[in-house]
Amino acid sequence: MVETATESEALDAYSSIVTTVAEKVLPSVASLRIGRGGRGFGGAGSGVVITPDGTSAHVVAAGGAASASFIDGTEFDVDVVGADPLSDLAVARARADGLQPARVGNADQLRVGQLVVAIGNPMGFAGSVTSGVVSGLGRSLATADGNGHRRFIEDVIQTDAALNPGNSGGALADSQARLIGVNTAVAGMGLGLAVPMNGTTQAILAALMRSGRVRRAYLGIAGGTRPLTPAMAQRLGRKAGVEVHEVVGGSPAAGGKLRAGDVIVSVGDVGVTKAGDLQRLMVEAKIGSTLTLSVLRGDQVLNLDVIPTELT
Repeated sequence: MVETATESEALDAYSSIVTTVAEKVLPSVASLRIGRGGRGFGGAGSGVVITPDGTSAHVVAAGGAASASFIDGTEFDVDVVGADPLSDLAVARARADGLQPARVGNADQLRVGQLVVAIGNPMGFAGSVTSGVVSGLGRSLATADGNGHRRFIEDVIQTDAALNPGNSGGALADSQARLIGVNTAVAGMGLGLAVPMNGTTQAILAALMRSGRVRRAYLGIAGGTRPLTPAMAQRLGRKAGVEVHEVVGGSPAAGGKLRAGDVIVSVGDVGVTKAGDLQRLMVEAKIGSTLTLSVLRGDQVLNLDVIPTELT
């Protein structure tokens, strides 16, 4: 009998958390309809009110006009302010005042196994709530823009909370009803992905709100993580670097004399161990600035100067 009571109490506690999160976050999640005047059949998805409204880039890419409806029955036209396909984020502004913004958290503090609640509009069913746990952290999601540029969104959140078409752009919240991710993709049965809400994401959203686009610096390399030998790891104080697999001809990297096979271990004073580390450093402020890359070539450590251009 004691075991049964304990199980019942645990279920009630779990239910209490999920229902409380849903009650707090649902008013901030919109059902989006994309198309002519926002009322056609160009596409559908979800959005989360922040400051201002935000949703996934691939949702709004179908058209520049959209409408947003909320759980209380209100509906407003929205204007797309800017979209960034390479991060799968976008910002749209509703023609309304007094919308209820979600409280934004920090995905960098998440732990595997932590309870999360997904809220969105899958298959057109508005205000749907699912729950699960953080199944994994630090995942990568491949994206591409219309110009053929490929980018891996790093540190994507993996969850087993049920996600379906239409959830994209919706909220992934923690047990404190804080927005810690924007649902972005259904990778497979029982496997959903969300773009984390953290400092990097906030900077992208700020750029979209400010100028409607995100400017990025460009090196012109393809690479991946390369473990260092124990001796070199001890010498450099780090276990891995980014091995250059390919250098694009005529790129800043080529001008800086980088070669395939080089292992980048730091950019300035910042150590790098994976491609995502380099991508996070390629911000607008680095365009046209001289960057000193510490590169391992054979058993030598070289300092090479590279001047990134703007990614177009």
